[in-house]
Amino acid sequence: MTQEDSLIDVFEAPFAKSLTGTLWDIGTRFMGSTIDVLKDKKQAGKAAQKYINKYQSRYGLLKLLGMPQGVALKTVYTPVRVLNELSIRQFETTADLEKNYRDSNQRRLQRGECRTEDGITVANKNRYLMVLGNPGAGKSTFLRRLGLEAFKGEAGRFQAQCIPVLIELKQFNTEQKVDLIAAIAEEFTHFGFPSSPEFATKALEAGKLLVLLDGLDEVPNQYTNSVMNAIDNLVTRYDQNRFIASCRIAAYRSNFKHDFNVIELADFDDKQIKQFITNWFSTDLDQESSTADKCWETLKQENNQAAKELAQTPLLLTFLCLVYNRKQSFPPTRSRLYNKALDILLEEWAAEKRIQQEIIHEGLHTDLEKAMLAEIAHEGFVNDELFFNQQKIVKSITDFLGDSVANPKYLDGKKILNAIAAQQGILVQRAEDIYSFSHLTLQEYLTAQYISQKDSRIEELVTKHLTDKRWKEIFLLVAGLKDDAGELLKLMEKATQKLINTDKLHNLLVWVKYRADNSSGDIQPVGKRAIILENALAYALKLALPNVLAYALKLANAHVNANAHYLANAHYLANAHSLANAYALVNAHSLDLPKTLPNAIENFIDYTKWSEKFQIYRDINYAQLASILEQLQQQIPDKNEAKKVYRAFAKKIIYTWLKAFHLTPDMVNLSWQEIKALDNYFYGNLLMVECEKAAVRVSRRTWTEIESRMLMPFRDLQ
Repeated sequence: MTQEDSLIDVFEAPFAKSLTGTLWDIGTRFMGSTIDVLKDKKQAGKAAQKYINKYQSRYGLLKLLGMPQGVALKTVYTPVRVLNELSIRQFETTADLEKNYRDSNQRRLQRGECRTEDGITVANKNRYLMVLGNPGAGKSTFLRRLGLEAFKGEAGRFQAQCIPVLIELKQFNTEQKVDLIAAIAEEFTHFGFPSSPEFATKALEAGKLLVLLDGLDEVPNQYTNSVMNAIDNLVTRYDQNRFIASCRIAAYRSNFKHDFNVIELADFDDKQIKQFITNWFSTDLDQESSTADKCWETLKQENNQAAKELAQTPLLLTFLCLVYNRKQSFPPTRSRLYNKALDILLEEWAAEKRIQQEIIHEGLHTDLEKAMLAEIAHEGFVNDELFFNQQKIVKSITDFLGDSVANPKYLDGKKILNAIAAQQGILVQRAEDIYSFSHLTLQEYLTAQYISQKDSRIEELVTKHLTDKRWKEIFLLVAGLKDDAGELLKLMEKATQKLINTDKLHNLLVWVKYRADNSSGDIQPVGKRAIILENALAYALKLALPNVLAYALKLANAHVNANAHYLANAHYLANAHSLANAYALVNAHSLDLPKTLPNAIENFIDYTKWSEKFQIYRDINYAQLASILEQLQQQIPDKNEAKKVYRAFAKKIIYTWLKAFHLTPDMVNLSWQEIKALDNYFYGNLLMVECEKAAVRVSRRTWTEIESRMLMPFRDLQ
């Protein structure tokens, strides 16, 4: 083994040997021996080693959002997907986009059915590539990863045998001549190449470079044309090299002379989010503690769906991982979480990248911009609009700033909209002249921020939208934005009580109160009332089981105290559903009653034993009820009997059950209007519980008083 081979063998990257040969080839064939460069392969090998190490050191580390230490890019990198060109600029109407969103039944505003391809696969196919994406979508990370992948040579996924060189275009922020060849040479100089200007030129002439041009959008507007012309000239002159550039979608101008294939980075899907989290929490301690699995499971929980939506953007997913890493959870007061995410997009990300942002408009500071965006978000949310045509949003900007800044006659609403979309990505273009907020979560947060600033708006929120499920997240965020959410909860309580609007519903609550009062079980009174009312509802709903039963179960679970925590598990839910199933089975005339009735009675018996064990009801003779049910179990008619015999027997079971719990058929024969009222009533009470949890503060006295009145006959309270 020669000394030269020994040197190459210790190189960390498989590409080192190939790069050594390339350097030697360029130095000898193109530069000649008169230039003091790369006198032998050993020197070429050293230069190759130094270049690889310096590139990895500079571009192989991810450090952002105030991270105390960087993370190796190769460790956390998650392969990106790109949208095909046809999906980038779709000429659709706002109505089309709204319909597509609602049909998808997801919180994802980007078209989910667009065909996607792996980013590196696309890069292999195209000599000239323009990578578009919104702020924080991972454009710079993708370009850096391509460079690192190129170092692997044939062993890597990037197949072109090129020397990667990355140029950050934000450096061209003055009136000086844009000299990309000099920038490439300077990059080589920084990374240890001798005679770099000559080498850069000859490498370009040989077609040996992968030129990564990062951040076209980060060039100040007045210099963008100069940079684009310089790129065009470079590609024209050295067209055998490979060129990959990146730019934010809103800042891209498609007037290159050369035919760059344009792709757009897609939002992360669930698979990518999970993979990123797995990559992020990959230390031995994390693996031992299953941190990644716990983070992913937490993010999937129903109460974190809005936060999970933010994770579709790699930058904000990084932020969420940093948050989770601190306390192994996400904060219950999510309004603060979303406010931080908004600040990252508004100003922190640009500051970290040292981007020289242009002033969007004189006098438009961050707080004022938040207020403007909040007003736009609220108006859209009230009108159930997620997508806005350009004319409407420009008018909203102009009207708002016309009352807020000096010299309003110089306002250019369209220019301001374009600047917000290009610099921040809070408002993004979805189709020709159609915009939306980048995430539904941000629109909801800004809507809540707008409402929380005035008491009259909070009253209107409760009066108009208490039972509208679309506004649930707004209620939770408003609760988190107030210093004390007590007044909000009092308003919600009054509005919820008014939903019990018939004598029958009121009398049902009277029955519930009587059965729960002074029962010996150790569950909180409101938990008892929820469980008891659920018994009646299970009969009233019969085969039709809408959300009302689910709300009843959740409300009961929410009020189980520490001494009865066993009720909050699957055992309680199973018994509650067994009761509902029992009612359904005995009322299912269209089913095969000879087969269903034995199961129904068994379910009734199970619920009786469970209820006796936890003593939720007052004055119920459980032993007698169980005995009667067991007798009925032995008296089921022969399967050859007529259907009317079975129906009569099913009715006997129901009457036995109702009598045992001191109910009459009339008390629980509810109209659909009454069932709907109960559905809203349970939902309103459950929403209060969730708002109390989401609040920064609610006085203990206020919440105790509200909780004590839940599911109580409100006329008696008055």
